[in-house]
Amino acid sequence: MEEGLIRRIVEQALEQLGQRENAKTGKAQVLTGAGRPEMGLTLEIAKRLMAQVEQKAAQMGFPAVVAVVDKSARPIAVHCMDDAYIASFDIALHKAYTSASLKMSTAALGSLSAPGQPLYGIQNTNDGKIVIFGGGETLEWGGRIVGAIGVSGGSLEQDTALAAYGKEIFTQLSCGTGKQQ
Repeated sequence: MEEGLIRRIVEQALEQLGQRENAKTGKAQVLTGAGRPEMGLTLEIAKRLMAQVEQKAAQMGFPAVVAVVDKSARPIAVHCMDDAYIASFDIALHKAYTSASLKMSTAALGSLSAPGQPLYGIQNTNDGKIVIFGGGETLEWGGRIVGAIGVSGGSLEQDTALAAYGKEIFTQLSCGTGKQQ
């Protein structure tokens, strides 16, 4: 066998072993082309993030639905707090979908989609899944979007603040601090 081929096979095997080991801690890391680790948005991290967001929603005095999607806008998890609005399930999921698919917060999109603005009418695309009001935020690690969070159940201001809080918590979780708020 060619020495370069053997080296690539060994490197791939080591990467896979590293991913399995990191999965045990809830942090999935993949080596990028530059050789630096890239955070994966795992179910474990999504659950930890949602638990902290739900705790904050309870402190704020309302039941919320929290949705987390991956960078391709596919759902990882959705949690519905007791007595949350039925409609909040789809709204939270669509807020997360919007943020991941358009790579921006839904609050920012709201400004860009107002009458006379460049994205006016965008909410009528994608089978009605685009949300143009606050409560959706991208989740980033290492300067890359790895997913998004969507929150619904409170007022516009509460949803917007809670999603921003979730984004902040994700940054802490992905940096390994896991600091409780």
